[in-house]
Amino acid sequence: MFLMSLGFSIILTGVWPYLDKLDPTAGKEFMGYVVAANPLGQMLFSPLVGWWGNKRGSVRLPLLVTLALFTLASAAYSILEVIPGDRKIYMIVARFFVGVSSANIAVARSYLSAATKLSERTHAVSMISLAQVLGFVVGPGLQAAVTPLGDHGITFMMLPLNMYTTAGWINVIMGIFNFILFLPWNFKEHKIAIKEAMRNEGKATEKETWKSLKPDYLASWTLICAFFVLVFNFVLLETLGTSLTMDQFAWTKQEAMYYMGILMSVGAIVACITFAMIGPLCKRFEERKVMLWGGFFFMVIGRVLCIPWGPNLPKIADFGPYNNITEDVNGTEIVGCPITQEWCLYTPQITVTQFLVGYGFTAVGYPLGVTLIQTIFSKILGPRPQGVWMGLMTGAGCASRVMGPVFVGFIYTRLGTYHTFGVTGVMLIISMLWLQLVKKRLIPPELKKAEEMPNENVKDVETPLVHLRSDSTQASPELRRSNGTSSGDKV
Repeated sequence: MFLMSLGFSIILTGVWPYLDKLDPTAGKEFMGYVVAANPLGQMLFSPLVGWWGNKRGSVRLPLLVTLALFTLASAAYSILEVIPGDRKIYMIVARFFVGVSSANIAVARSYLSAATKLSERTHAVSMISLAQVLGFVVGPGLQAAVTPLGDHGITFMMLPLNMYTTAGWINVIMGIFNFILFLPWNFKEHKIAIKEAMRNEGKATEKETWKSLKPDYLASWTLICAFFVLVFNFVLLETLGTSLTMDQFAWTKQEAMYYMGILMSVGAIVACITFAMIGPLCKRFEERKVMLWGGFFFMVIGRVLCIPWGPNLPKIADFGPYNNITEDVNGTEIVGCPITQEWCLYTPQITVTQFLVGYGFTAVGYPLGVTLIQTIFSKILGPRPQGVWMGLMTGAGCASRVMGPVFVGFIYTRLGTYHTFGVTGVMLIISMLWLQLVKKRLIPPELKKAEEMPNENVKDVETPLVHLRSDSTQASPELRRSNGTSSGDKV
Protein backbone atom coordinates (compact mmCIF):
# COMPACT_ATOMS: atom_id res chain seq x y z
CA MET A 1 0.00 0.00 0.00
CA PHE A 2 2.87 2.36 0.83
CA LEU A 3 4.62 1.62 -2.46
CA MET A 4 1.52 2.06 -4.61
CA SER A 5 0.71 5.41 -2.99
CA LEU A 6 4.35 6.43 -3.31
CA GLY A 7 4.26 5.53 -7.00
CA PHE A 8 1.48 8.08 -7.50
CA SER A 9 2.67 10.88 -5.23
CA ILE A 10 6.44 10.85 -5.73
CA ILE A 11 6.13 12.57 -9.10
CA LEU A 12 3.33 15.02 -8.21
CA THR A 13 5.55 17.96 -7.31
CA GLY A 14 7.98 17.16 -10.14
CA VAL A 15 5.64 16.24 -12.98
CA TRP A 16 4.97 19.83 -14.07
CA PRO A 17 8.61 20.98 -14.33
CA TYR A 18 9.58 17.58 -15.85
CA LEU A 19 6.83 17.86 -18.46
CA ASP A 20 7.86 21.47 -19.10
CA LYS A 21 11.43 20.30 -19.70
CA LEU A 22 10.39 17.50 -22.08
CA ASP A 23 7.91 19.67 -23.99
CA PRO A 24 7.61 23.41 -23.10
CA THR A 25 4.44 23.68 -25.20
CA ALA A 26 2.49 21.07 -23.21
CA GLY A 27 0.85 23.47 -20.71
CA LYS A 28 -0.85 22.96 -17.34
CA GLU A 29 -3.99 21.42 -18.80
CA PHE A 30 -1.93 18.63 -20.35
CA MET A 31 -0.18 18.23 -16.99
CA GLY A 32 -3.62 17.48 -15.53
CA TYR A 33 -4.02 14.61 -18.03
CA VAL A 34 -0.59 13.22 -17.12
CA VAL A 35 -1.43 13.16 -13.41
CA ALA A 36 -4.90 11.75 -14.12
CA ALA A 37 -3.52 8.88 -16.25
CA ASN A 38 -2.35 7.00 -13.14
CA PRO A 39 -5.70 6.90 -11.29
CA LEU A 40 -7.53 6.28 -14.59
CA GLY A 41 -5.61 3.01 -15.05
CA GLN A 42 -6.21 2.10 -11.43
CA MET A 43 -9.92 2.92 -11.65
CA LEU A 44 -10.46 0.78 -14.76
CA PHE A 45 -8.56 -2.26 -13.52
CA SER A 46 -9.29 -2.28 -9.76
CA PRO A 47 -12.58 -4.22 -9.98
CA LEU A 48 -10.96 -6.64 -12.47
CA VAL A 49 -7.93 -7.31 -10.28
CA GLY A 50 -10.26 -7.65 -7.26
CA TRP A 51 -12.38 -10.17 -9.19
CA TRP A 52 -9.20 -12.02 -10.20
CA GLY A 53 -8.18 -12.32 -6.54
CA ASN A 54 -11.68 -13.58 -5.59
CA LYS A 55 -11.68 -16.12 -8.44
CA ARG A 56 -8.30 -17.55 -7.53
CA GLY A 57 -8.96 -17.50 -3.80
CA SER A 58 -5.42 -16.14 -3.44
CA VAL A 59 -3.84 -12.70 -3.72
CA ARG A 60 -0.26 -13.77 -4.45
CA LEU A 61 -0.32 -14.01 -8.28
CA PRO A 62 -2.28 -10.74 -8.82
CA LEU A 63 0.18 -8.95 -6.53
CA LEU A 64 3.29 -10.38 -8.21
CA VAL A 65 2.07 -9.59 -11.75
CA THR A 66 1.06 -6.02 -10.87
CA LEU A 67 4.33 -5.36 -9.01
CA ALA A 68 6.33 -6.47 -12.07
CA LEU A 69 4.27 -4.09 -14.22
CA PHE A 70 4.81 -1.27 -11.70
CA THR A 71 8.59 -1.74 -11.88
CA LEU A 72 8.69 -1.70 -15.69
CA ALA A 73 6.38 1.34 -16.01
CA SER A 74 8.40 3.32 -13.43
CA ALA A 75 11.58 2.56 -15.36
CA ALA A 76 9.90 3.80 -18.57
CA TYR A 77 8.99 7.10 -16.85
CA SER A 78 12.64 7.53 -15.83
CA ILE A 79 14.06 7.22 -19.35
CA LEU A 80 11.66 9.55 -21.18
CA GLU A 81 14.48 12.02 -21.88
CA VAL A 82 16.37 9.49 -24.03
CA ILE A 83 13.33 8.17 -25.92
CA PRO A 84 12.79 9.80 -29.34
CA GLY A 85 9.32 10.90 -30.40
CA ASP A 86 6.39 12.64 -28.67
CA ARG A 87 7.61 12.39 -25.07
CA LYS A 88 4.56 13.94 -23.44
CA ILE A 89 2.40 11.11 -24.86
CA TYR A 90 4.92 8.55 -23.62
CA MET A 91 4.69 10.14 -20.18
CA ILE A 92 0.92 9.61 -20.13
CA VAL A 93 1.36 5.95 -21.20
CA ALA A 94 3.98 5.28 -18.50
CA ARG A 95 1.81 6.84 -15.80
CA PHE A 96 -1.25 4.91 -17.03
CA PHE A 97 0.52 1.56 -16.59
CA VAL A 98 1.79 2.58 -13.15
CA GLY A 99 -1.90 3.13 -12.37
CA VAL A 100 -2.90 -0.25 -13.79
CA SER A 101 -0.30 -1.89 -11.53
CA SER A 102 -1.62 -0.08 -8.46
CA ALA A 103 -5.03 -1.73 -8.97
CA ASN A 104 -3.54 -4.35 -6.62
CA ILE A 105 -4.66 -2.08 -3.75
CA ALA A 106 -8.09 -3.72 -4.16
CA VAL A 107 -6.76 -7.22 -3.42
CA ALA A 108 -4.56 -5.84 -0.62
CA ARG A 109 -7.60 -4.36 1.13
CA SER A 110 -9.60 -7.50 0.46
CA TYR A 111 -6.92 -9.68 2.00
CA LEU A 112 -6.66 -7.39 5.03
CA SER A 113 -10.39 -7.87 5.68
CA ALA A 114 -10.10 -11.64 5.25
CA ALA A 115 -7.04 -12.00 7.50
CA THR A 116 -8.32 -10.11 10.58
CA LYS A 117 -10.95 -10.63 13.27
CA LEU A 118 -13.72 -8.05 13.60
CA SER A 119 -12.25 -6.75 16.88
CA GLU A 120 -8.83 -6.05 15.35
CA ARG A 121 -10.06 -4.65 12.04
CA THR A 122 -9.92 -0.98 13.08
CA HIS A 123 -6.30 -1.24 14.17
CA ALA A 124 -5.33 -3.20 11.05
CA VAL A 125 -7.02 -0.74 8.70
CA SER A 126 -5.36 2.11 10.62
CA MET A 127 -1.95 0.59 9.95
CA ILE A 128 -2.59 -0.04 6.26
CA SER A 129 -4.14 3.42 5.86
CA LEU A 130 -1.09 4.87 7.62
CA ALA A 131 1.10 3.14 5.04
CA GLN A 132 -1.04 4.54 2.23
CA VAL A 133 -1.16 8.10 3.55
CA LEU A 134 2.57 8.02 4.28
CA GLY A 135 3.08 7.00 0.66
CA PHE A 136 1.11 10.06 -0.43
CA VAL A 137 2.99 12.48 1.80
CA VAL A 138 6.48 10.94 1.80
CA GLY A 139 6.59 10.86 -2.01
CA PRO A 140 6.93 14.64 -2.38
CA GLY A 141 9.47 14.57 0.47
CA LEU A 142 11.62 12.12 -1.49
CA GLN A 143 11.21 14.33 -4.54
CA ALA A 144 12.44 17.27 -2.47
CA ALA A 145 15.41 15.21 -1.24
CA VAL A 146 16.69 14.68 -4.80
CA THR A 147 16.26 18.30 -5.93
CA PRO A 148 20.01 18.98 -5.29
CA LEU A 149 20.66 16.90 -8.44
CA GLY A 150 19.17 19.80 -10.36
CA ASP A 151 17.50 20.01 -13.74
CA HIS A 152 20.35 18.39 -15.69
CA GLY A 153 21.84 16.04 -13.07
CA ILE A 154 24.31 13.35 -14.14
CA THR A 155 24.42 10.43 -16.56
CA PHE A 156 24.90 6.92 -15.17
CA MET A 157 25.24 3.96 -17.54
CA MET A 158 23.81 6.15 -20.33
CA LEU A 159 20.73 6.86 -18.20
CA PRO A 160 19.81 10.39 -16.97
CA LEU A 161 19.77 10.91 -13.20
CA ASN A 162 18.28 14.28 -12.28
CA MET A 163 15.72 15.61 -9.81
CA TYR A 164 12.88 14.27 -12.00
CA THR A 165 14.06 10.83 -13.14
CA THR A 166 15.58 9.80 -9.79
CA ALA A 167 12.06 9.70 -8.32
CA GLY A 168 11.14 7.04 -10.90
CA TRP A 169 14.26 4.99 -10.16
CA ILE A 170 13.36 4.99 -6.45
CA ASN A 171 10.06 3.37 -7.46
CA VAL A 172 11.92 0.75 -9.52
CA ILE A 173 14.15 -0.26 -6.59
CA MET A 174 11.23 -0.44 -4.15
CA GLY A 175 9.11 -2.37 -6.67
CA ILE A 176 11.77 -5.08 -6.95
CA PHE A 177 12.07 -5.26 -3.16
CA ASN A 178 8.28 -5.54 -2.75
CA PHE A 179 8.11 -8.29 -5.40
CA ILE A 180 10.60 -10.35 -3.39
CA LEU A 181 8.52 -9.92 -0.22
CA PHE A 182 5.46 -11.55 -1.83
CA LEU A 183 7.26 -14.70 -3.00
CA PRO A 184 5.94 -17.94 -1.41
CA TRP A 185 8.74 -18.37 1.12
CA ASN A 186 8.15 -14.86 2.51
CA PHE A 187 4.37 -14.36 2.43
CA LYS A 188 1.79 -16.85 3.78
CA GLU A 189 -1.97 -16.34 3.34
CA HIS A 190 -4.54 -16.93 6.12
CA LYS A 191 -8.36 -16.73 6.23
CA ILE A 192 -9.39 -15.54 9.69
CA ALA A 193 -12.59 -13.50 9.20
CA ILE A 194 -14.66 -16.30 7.67
CA LYS A 195 -13.58 -18.79 10.36
CA GLU A 196 -14.64 -16.34 13.06
CA ALA A 197 -17.99 -15.76 11.33
CA MET A 198 -18.62 -19.52 10.89
CA ARG A 199 -17.98 -20.07 14.59
CA ASN A 200 -20.22 -17.18 15.67
CA GLU A 201 -23.06 -18.09 13.29
CA GLY A 202 -22.80 -21.84 13.86
CA LYS A 203 -22.60 -22.54 10.14
CA ALA A 204 -20.79 -25.47 8.56
CA THR A 205 -19.77 -23.84 5.26
CA GLU A 206 -18.55 -20.46 4.07
CA LYS A 207 -21.47 -19.96 1.66
CA GLU A 208 -24.04 -20.51 4.41
CA THR A 209 -22.26 -17.89 6.50
CA TRP A 210 -22.22 -15.36 3.66
CA LYS A 211 -25.97 -15.84 3.08
CA SER A 212 -26.76 -15.35 6.77
CA LEU A 213 -24.88 -12.02 6.92
CA LYS A 214 -26.12 -9.76 4.15
CA PRO A 215 -24.47 -6.35 3.73
CA ASP A 216 -26.41 -3.08 3.67
CA TYR A 217 -26.03 -1.90 0.08
CA LEU A 218 -27.20 1.68 0.72
CA ALA A 219 -24.63 2.06 3.49
CA SER A 220 -21.93 0.47 1.31
CA TRP A 221 -22.50 2.81 -1.63
CA THR A 222 -22.75 5.79 0.72
CA LEU A 223 -19.29 5.01 2.07
CA ILE A 224 -17.91 4.57 -1.45
CA CYS A 225 -19.21 8.04 -2.39
CA ALA A 226 -17.85 9.53 0.85
CA PHE A 227 -14.46 7.98 0.10
CA PHE A 228 -14.54 9.59 -3.36
CA VAL A 229 -15.22 13.05 -1.92
CA LEU A 230 -12.53 12.81 0.76
CA VAL A 231 -9.81 11.54 -1.58
CA PHE A 232 -10.82 14.12 -4.20
CA ASN A 233 -10.21 16.93 -1.74
CA PHE A 234 -6.85 15.61 -0.56
CA VAL A 235 -5.50 14.84 -4.04
CA LEU A 236 -6.73 18.20 -5.30
CA LEU A 237 -4.63 20.00 -2.69
CA GLU A 238 -1.62 17.73 -3.30
CA THR A 239 -1.83 18.09 -7.08
CA LEU A 240 -2.48 21.80 -6.91
CA GLY A 241 0.18 22.48 -4.27
CA THR A 242 3.19 23.16 -6.50
CA SER A 243 1.43 25.29 -9.14
CA LEU A 244 -0.67 27.07 -6.46
CA THR A 245 2.39 28.13 -4.44
CA MET A 246 4.23 29.18 -7.61
CA ASP A 247 1.24 31.34 -8.59
CA GLN A 248 0.39 32.76 -5.16
CA PHE A 249 3.81 33.17 -3.52
CA ALA A 250 5.97 33.76 -6.64
CA TRP A 251 8.20 30.78 -5.90
CA THR A 252 10.53 29.28 -8.51
CA LYS A 253 10.05 25.68 -9.64
CA GLN A 254 12.87 24.49 -7.40
CA GLU A 255 11.60 26.48 -4.39
CA ALA A 256 8.05 25.16 -4.85
CA MET A 257 9.25 21.55 -5.06
CA TYR A 258 11.51 22.00 -2.05
CA TYR A 259 9.04 23.79 0.25
CA MET A 260 6.07 21.61 -0.73
CA GLY A 261 8.24 18.56 -0.08
CA ILE A 262 9.03 19.84 3.42
CA LEU A 263 5.38 20.71 4.08
CA MET A 264 4.16 17.27 3.02
CA SER A 265 6.86 15.60 5.12
CA VAL A 266 5.61 17.55 8.14
CA GLY A 267 2.13 16.43 7.11
CA ALA A 268 3.39 12.85 7.30
CA ILE A 269 4.44 13.38 10.92
CA VAL A 270 1.03 14.90 11.73
CA ALA A 271 -0.62 11.91 10.00
CA CYS A 272 1.41 9.47 12.13
CA ILE A 273 0.28 11.20 15.31
CA THR A 274 -3.31 11.17 14.04
CA PHE A 275 -3.19 7.43 13.29
CA ALA A 276 -1.90 6.78 16.79
CA MET A 277 -4.96 8.64 18.12
CA ILE A 278 -7.54 6.65 16.12
CA GLY A 279 -7.59 3.68 18.51
CA PRO A 280 -8.07 5.72 21.73
CA LEU A 281 -10.61 8.00 20.02
CA CYS A 282 -12.71 5.05 18.81
CA LYS A 283 -12.71 3.55 22.31
CA ARG A 284 -14.08 6.80 23.71
CA PHE A 285 -16.42 7.75 20.83
CA GLU A 286 -18.29 5.83 18.12
CA GLU A 287 -16.32 5.24 14.91
CA ARG A 288 -19.08 6.95 12.94
CA LYS A 289 -18.80 10.16 15.00
CA VAL A 290 -15.00 10.25 14.77
CA MET A 291 -15.27 9.81 10.99
CA LEU A 292 -17.84 12.59 10.66
CA TRP A 293 -16.54 15.23 13.06
CA GLY A 294 -12.85 14.38 13.11
CA GLY A 295 -12.52 13.53 9.43
CA PHE A 296 -15.03 15.44 7.32
CA PHE A 297 -15.45 18.50 9.54
CA PHE A 298 -11.69 19.11 9.74
CA MET A 299 -11.49 18.80 5.95
CA VAL A 300 -14.25 21.41 5.61
CA ILE A 301 -12.28 23.81 7.82
CA GLY A 302 -9.19 23.14 5.69
CA ARG A 303 -11.07 24.15 2.53
CA VAL A 304 -12.60 27.27 4.07
CA LEU A 305 -9.18 28.43 5.28
CA CYS A 306 -7.82 28.25 1.71
CA ILE A 307 -10.39 30.71 0.36
CA PRO A 308 -8.32 33.91 -0.27
CA TRP A 309 -8.58 36.74 2.22
CA GLY A 310 -5.15 38.34 1.78
CA PRO A 311 -4.97 42.15 1.35
CA ASN A 312 -2.80 42.04 -1.79
CA LEU A 313 -3.04 40.64 -5.29
CA PRO A 314 -0.50 37.99 -6.36
CA LYS A 315 2.52 38.98 -8.40
CA ILE A 316 1.69 38.85 -12.11
CA ALA A 317 4.02 37.02 -14.50
CA ASP A 318 4.09 37.25 -18.30
CA PHE A 319 5.23 33.96 -19.91
CA GLY A 320 4.69 35.22 -23.44
CA PRO A 321 1.78 34.81 -25.89
CA TYR A 322 2.30 31.03 -26.06
CA ASN A 323 3.01 30.60 -22.34
CA ASN A 324 6.43 29.09 -23.13
CA ILE A 325 8.91 31.80 -22.01
CA THR A 326 10.39 30.73 -18.67
CA GLU A 327 13.33 33.15 -18.27
CA ASP A 328 13.74 36.90 -18.71
CA VAL A 329 16.51 38.61 -20.70
CA ASN A 330 18.87 38.26 -17.71
CA GLY A 331 18.38 34.48 -17.54
CA THR A 332 16.32 34.69 -14.33
CA GLU A 333 13.31 32.41 -13.99
CA ILE A 334 10.02 34.28 -14.40
CA VAL A 335 7.81 33.79 -11.35
CA GLY A 336 4.28 34.72 -10.32
CA CYS A 337 0.66 34.20 -11.37
CA PRO A 338 0.42 33.92 -15.18
CA ILE A 339 -1.24 36.86 -16.85
CA THR A 340 -3.14 34.36 -19.03
CA GLN A 341 -5.08 33.34 -15.87
CA GLU A 342 -7.38 36.38 -15.85
CA TRP A 343 -8.53 35.82 -12.25
CA CYS A 344 -4.97 36.60 -11.07
CA LEU A 345 -5.62 40.26 -11.95
CA TYR A 346 -8.45 40.73 -9.45
CA THR A 347 -8.51 37.77 -6.98
CA PRO A 348 -6.72 38.40 -3.64
CA GLN A 349 -3.62 36.41 -2.81
CA ILE A 350 -3.78 33.42 -0.43
CA THR A 351 -1.50 34.16 2.52
CA VAL A 352 1.20 31.69 3.50
CA THR A 353 -0.29 31.43 7.01
CA GLN A 354 -3.79 30.45 5.89
CA PHE A 355 -2.36 27.95 3.40
CA LEU A 356 -0.24 26.29 6.11
CA VAL A 357 -3.07 26.17 8.68
CA GLY A 358 -5.52 24.85 6.06
CA TYR A 359 -3.06 22.13 5.12
CA GLY A 360 -2.65 21.29 8.81
CA PHE A 361 -6.41 20.67 9.24
CA THR A 362 -6.33 18.54 6.08
CA ALA A 363 -3.38 16.50 7.41
CA VAL A 364 -5.49 15.59 10.48
CA GLY A 365 -8.92 15.18 8.86
CA TYR A 366 -7.88 13.09 5.87
CA PRO A 367 -6.28 10.14 7.73
CA LEU A 368 -9.15 10.04 10.24
CA GLY A 369 -11.76 10.05 7.48
CA VAL A 370 -10.26 7.53 5.04
CA THR A 371 -9.26 5.09 7.78
CA LEU A 372 -12.68 4.93 9.39
CA ILE A 373 -14.53 4.86 6.05
CA GLN A 374 -12.49 1.79 5.07
CA THR A 375 -12.93 0.22 8.52
CA ILE A 376 -16.71 0.65 8.59
CA PHE A 377 -17.00 -0.41 4.94
CA SER A 378 -15.06 -3.62 5.59
CA LYS A 379 -17.23 -4.45 8.63
CA ILE A 380 -20.49 -3.76 6.78
CA LEU A 381 -19.53 -6.18 3.99
CA GLY A 382 -18.98 -8.95 6.52
CA PRO A 383 -16.74 -12.01 6.03
CA ARG A 384 -17.55 -12.54 2.34
CA PRO A 385 -14.76 -12.19 -0.32
CA GLN A 386 -14.39 -8.45 -0.74
CA GLY A 387 -12.18 -8.22 -3.82
CA VAL A 388 -14.79 -6.71 -6.16
CA TRP A 389 -16.25 -4.40 -3.48
CA MET A 390 -12.78 -3.20 -2.51
CA GLY A 391 -12.13 -2.75 -6.22
CA LEU A 392 -15.16 -0.47 -6.39
CA MET A 393 -13.96 1.57 -3.41
CA THR A 394 -10.46 1.77 -4.85
CA GLY A 395 -12.02 2.76 -8.17
CA ALA A 396 -13.93 5.56 -6.43
CA GLY A 397 -10.68 6.86 -4.95
CA CYS A 398 -9.10 6.61 -8.40
CA ALA A 399 -12.01 8.45 -10.01
CA SER A 400 -11.38 11.32 -7.61
CA ARG A 401 -7.71 11.32 -8.59
CA VAL A 402 -8.69 11.35 -12.26
CA MET A 403 -11.10 14.23 -11.82
CA GLY A 404 -8.94 16.16 -9.34
CA PRO A 405 -6.13 17.08 -11.76
CA VAL A 406 -8.63 17.76 -14.56
CA PHE A 407 -10.57 19.93 -12.08
CA VAL A 408 -7.33 21.83 -11.46
CA GLY A 409 -6.78 22.25 -15.17
CA PHE A 410 -10.24 23.69 -15.83
CA ILE A 411 -11.67 25.21 -12.63
CA TYR A 412 -8.46 26.52 -11.02
CA THR A 413 -6.74 27.65 -14.23
CA ARG A 414 -9.83 29.34 -15.68
CA LEU A 415 -11.91 30.43 -12.68
CA GLY A 416 -9.45 30.71 -9.79
CA THR A 417 -9.18 29.98 -6.10
CA TYR A 418 -12.68 31.10 -5.00
CA HIS A 419 -14.37 28.54 -7.24
CA THR A 420 -11.79 25.82 -6.55
CA PHE A 421 -12.06 25.83 -2.76
CA GLY A 422 -15.72 26.87 -2.71
CA VAL A 423 -16.89 23.92 -4.82
CA THR A 424 -14.80 21.39 -2.88
CA GLY A 425 -16.03 22.78 0.45
CA VAL A 426 -19.68 22.40 -0.63
CA MET A 427 -18.99 18.78 -1.71
CA LEU A 428 -17.71 17.98 1.80
CA ILE A 429 -20.67 19.64 3.53
CA ILE A 430 -23.19 17.69 1.40
CA SER A 431 -21.35 14.44 2.22
CA MET A 432 -21.46 15.25 5.94
CA LEU A 433 -25.23 15.83 5.84
CA TRP A 434 -25.91 12.57 3.99
CA LEU A 435 -23.68 10.53 6.34
CA GLN A 436 -25.57 12.05 9.27
CA LEU A 437 -28.87 10.90 7.74
CA VAL A 438 -27.78 7.28 7.23
CA LYS A 439 -25.51 6.91 10.27
CA LYS A 440 -27.81 4.30 11.90
CA ARG A 441 -27.21 1.99 8.93
CA LEU A 442 -23.42 2.12 9.24
CA ILE A 443 -23.36 -0.93 11.55
CA PRO A 444 -21.79 -4.35 10.73
CA PRO A 445 -24.34 -7.18 10.11
CA GLU A 446 -22.82 -9.20 12.98
CA LEU A 447 -23.55 -6.38 15.43
CA LYS A 448 -27.05 -5.88 14.01
CA LYS A 449 -27.81 -9.56 14.64
CA ALA A 450 -26.32 -9.31 18.11
CA GLU A 451 -28.65 -6.40 18.87
CA GLU A 452 -31.65 -8.41 17.65
CA MET A 453 -30.69 -11.60 19.54
CA PRO A 454 -31.67 -10.43 23.08
CA ASN A 455 -35.25 -9.81 21.91
CA GLU A 456 -35.37 -13.23 20.26
CA ASN A 457 -33.98 -14.90 23.36
CA VAL A 458 -36.59 -13.25 25.56
CA LYS A 459 -39.38 -14.64 23.37
CA ASP A 460 -37.83 -18.11 23.37
CA VAL A 461 -37.66 -18.12 27.16
CA GLU A 462 -41.16 -16.71 27.78
CA THR A 463 -43.05 -19.08 25.52
CA PRO A 464 -42.14 -22.33 27.32
CA LEU A 465 -43.00 -20.71 30.66
CA VAL A 466 -46.52 -19.91 29.46
CA HIS A 467 -46.95 -23.52 28.29
CA LEU A 468 -45.56 -24.81 31.54
CA ARG A 469 -48.06 -22.83 33.57
CA SER A 470 -50.93 -24.03 31.41
CA ASP A 471 -49.94 -27.69 31.36
CA SER A 472 -48.71 -28.13 34.88
CA THR A 473 -51.00 -29.77 37.40
CA GLN A 474 -48.49 -29.21 40.16
CA ALA A 475 -48.50 -25.41 40.08
CA SER A 476 -49.36 -23.50 43.22
CA PRO A 477 -52.99 -22.62 43.94
CA GLU A 478 -52.23 -18.94 43.41
CA LEU A 479 -50.78 -19.72 39.98
CA ARG A 480 -53.77 -21.94 39.05
CA ARG A 481 -56.20 -19.24 40.15
CA SER A 482 -54.29 -16.65 38.09
CA ASN A 483 -54.70 -18.92 35.06
CA GLY A 484 -58.42 -19.29 35.76
CA THR A 485 -58.16 -23.09 36.28
CA SER A 486 -58.47 -25.56 39.16
CA SER A 487 -56.41 -28.61 39.86
CA GLY A 488 -58.99 -30.83 38.20
CA ASP A 489 -59.28 -28.86 34.96
CA LYS A 490 -57.98 -30.43 31.78
CA VAL A 491 -56.28 -28.02 29.37
